Amino acid sequence: MKLTHNKILITGGASGIGLGLTERFIRENNTVIVCGRRESVLQELTDKYPTVITKVCDVAVEADRVELFNWIAEHHPDLNVLVNNAGIQQWMNITDDDFMQRAKIEIATNIEAPLHLTSLFIQLKSFTTVMNVSSGLALVPFTQVPVYSATKAFLHSITLSTRFLLQPKNIEVIEVIPPALNTDLGGIGLHDAHPPVSTFIEGIFEQLKAGKTELTFGFSEAIANSDPEGLKVIFNRLNPVK
Repeated sequence: MKLTHNKILITGGASGIGLGLTERFIRENNTVIVCGRRESVLQELTDKYPTVITKVCDVAVEADRVELFNWIAEHHPDLNVLVNNAGIQQWMNITDDDFMQRAKIEIATNIEAPLHLTSLFIQLKSFTTVMNVSSGLALVPFTQVPVYSATKAFLHSITLSTRFLLQPKNIEVIEVIPPALNTDLGGIGLHDAHPPVSTFIEGIFEQLKAGKTELTFGFSEAIANSDPEGLKVIFNRLNPVK
């Protein structure tokens, strides 16, 4: 992926990893479009970074995804990069009374949205790159976030297939596989002890500069490089028997 002079759409690009990507892509002289559910958060982003273009959109809603694509196709037809970053993580148990209701929200946001958006945006003539943000939990689940882990496993798998399927169109497919980072994903304060987003972003951009298409960092790098026995050890570490 060339790192400068792109026009990039980042879903959920106003907070967490998405914000880190937004800030760094701006530094690399790219035009960045950010979509998100909350207009107030998008306004805070443009107050800090006036060059960012924003669009209110709930990617969990099919009609919103279609409207987003149509808006881009009309106003920004030279868009060439899609970053599927928006995601939600819910701590829950399959025995919870509201499990399915909450699971459907995660599936819509973490699976349906990137799948649908990718199928739409590859239609743009200028399009060159898909970047999917999955998780180290795609490779080893953390059972306190069972649906989140499973959705990221899906995203990891579909990324591998998409990379192969889009080769004839010369569209590059990149997977970002973060470990737990100091963000509010899953709830405020849950990840305060983990590495900062800024350090992670620097790490993955070094890999992008080296031409890599599967980007790992810290604990996710250890998971990605583990053999089956190592993965069992990591699973037991993440999910100790109580």
